[in-house]
Amino acid sequence: MSTASVETLAFVRPRDDELDLFGITHPGKVRSSNQDQFLLCTVHPQVVVHGTSLSDTSAISLRGERVATVMLVADGVGGSADGTEASRLATIAVTEYFASAMKCWHAAGASSDQEFTDALRLAAVEAHRRVKERSATAFEGRKMATTLSVGIVVWPWLYVVQVGDSRCYHYQDGQLRQVTRDQTLAQEMIDRGALTPERAHNSPLNHVLSSAIGADEALPELSRVDVSQRGCITLLCSDGLTKHVSDAEIAEECARMTNCEQLCRALMQRALDGGGSDNVTIVAGRALPLE
Repeated sequence: MSTASVETLAFVRPRDDELDLFGITHPGKVRSSNQDQFLLCTVHPQVVVHGTSLSDTSAISLRGERVATVMLVADGVGGSADGTEASRLATIAVTEYFASAMKCWHAAGASSDQEFTDALRLAAVEAHRRVKERSATAFEGRKMATTLSVGIVVWPWLYVVQVGDSRCYHYQDGQLRQVTRDQTLAQEMIDRGALTPERAHNSPLNHVLSSAIGADEALPELSRVDVSQRGCITLLCSDGLTKHVSDAEIAEECARMTNCEQLCRALMQRALDGGGSDNVTIVAGRALPLE
């Protein structure tokens, strides 16, 4: 195959069998329970045959071409009434909303994708509504909350909707970039120039959320990233990873990765070796590079 052909194929939409996806979660070394959730799934249009005179339905395409790939991390807030239930409800709510809003997928990647980005915000708002409703009925009004970070690849774009401080990273050509912005009091002080990033890392405000699903306020933030280059990595994680593993260390593991499972397990081990003071959840995905 010529060099020109390889370069052209490097930006061709990957097939399902060319996706490398993996997720892992661990309670850590201190907490007795794991309040994190993660989800990896692909979205396809599907034909369900309820009756036919055909003796062989194999000629009918029962599952259409992949529309999207979804990666999700939700980190239940430990100080709330039930962080595990909050993260579970948020995960289910977002998934159900996406399933019911299939008509908007076609708008993703267009010059004007407002319909799609509106749907992403509404999915987070629906998760917020469900968690608050559950809190009011099952926990006598005591708050329960969760972070929510969702990455949706509608090739060649990665859309990210985030509430809280579970992060999304993008790694490409040796460079790691944090796609999301932590919704914490420390980050707000950094934005105002009242705190340096170096001091914020050790500040107690670094883990006080200014926005969360189920809290007083949930403010979904959206980002869009070009992921058309084969081999670029999308990584989502709860703060149980970033409490103990620096961005430089994450980049180091991305540079030496062999596959997404190996990457997630290596990062998990670093978090545990660093103290494992919180639940740790890591999800990674990429289109396999061409040989």
